[in-house]
Amino acid sequence: MTDPAAVERAVKRLGEQGIPDIVVNNAAVFFVKPIEATTSADFAQAIATNLTGPFLLARLLVPQLRERGSGHFVTIGSIADHVAFPGSSAYVASKFGLRGMHQVIAAELARSGVRTTLISPGPVDTALWDAVEPDSKPGFTKRKDMMQAADVAAAVLFAVTRPPRVEVTEIRLMPGR
Repeated sequence: MTDPAAVERAVKRLGEQGIPDIVVNNAAVFFVKPIEATTSADFAQAIATNLTGPFLLARLLVPQLRERGSGHFVTIGSIADHVAFPGSSAYVASKFGLRGMHQVIAAELARSGVRTTLISPGPVDTALWDAVEPDSKPGFTKRKDMMQAADVAAAVLFAVTRPPRVEVTEIRLMPGR
């Protein structure tokens, strides 16, 4: 998702089947390192995957949705798009940026007939956590207590199936206590 030409090819192939009614813009790379241990390459990778990749997709699909005058553009953010977690400077920076980009997209699509939703989940048990090993770190949510991908999918489904009179602009999801 970080290669502009590859994203363009994918969107072109998608366009052969018509403009999607629902776009779920989701990409992530995650690691835990204090800022002094975060390399420039680490930071660049987080920005490229978590912010530039979603930008590349949005810049191609948002105009098509606007032109058609309908659809739903969903951005999957993170709790880290509004909470600064120590040891996650690159991830947090990319997700705060993603939140800002989503807010601009929402403003640009206002009154166009296209709805927008930002979904900001807390810890979801995915492969992103494999290298982090949260079960061995104090203060981290244990994997057994994390949400599942299906929980985030259910939030997307909820947002995109509301009647036209309802716009779900943002959903924050957290594991149960």
